Amino acid sequence: MDDIATRTAGPRQPAIRVVLMPKDTNALGTIFGGIILSYIDQAGAVEAHHHVPLPGRLVTVAMREVVFHSPVFVGDLVSFFTETLRVGRTSVTVKVIVEAERSTGSGRVKVTEAEVVYVHVDGNNQPVPIAAATVAATR
Repeated sequence: MDDIATRTAGPRQPAIRVVLMPKDTNALGTIFGGIILSYIDQAGAVEAHHHVPLPGRLVTVAMREVVFHSPVFVGDLVSFFTETLRVGRTSVTVKVIVEAERSTGSGRVKVTEAEVVYVHVDGNNQPVPIAAATVAATR
């Protein structure tokens, strides 16, 4: 498991970055919200896995208060920034902030943010303590 202080030192880095393409658009010509939700889930999982080492299994159980503040356009570079809010007995709660750098060069805008809750599960999809995964990974 890595050191959170090490990961947060220096300039803020996104968990993932993507350039969105025409295939990702909705009927209005902007990026479909479901595409953004999928990337939010992936970025949050990257952060959550810092607390549950691979091959630990995490499942998404909740996405809270997703409000789209600004549209995303084809060609925008979209960054998904993450922060661990809480590590519970079997769950990890991660905040994901989404920003788009406009392909037009007009700057960076906050697109949305969400809290995502992941639960650590075993091979039968039953919740298992995170501490057990951490101990097993250090052996």
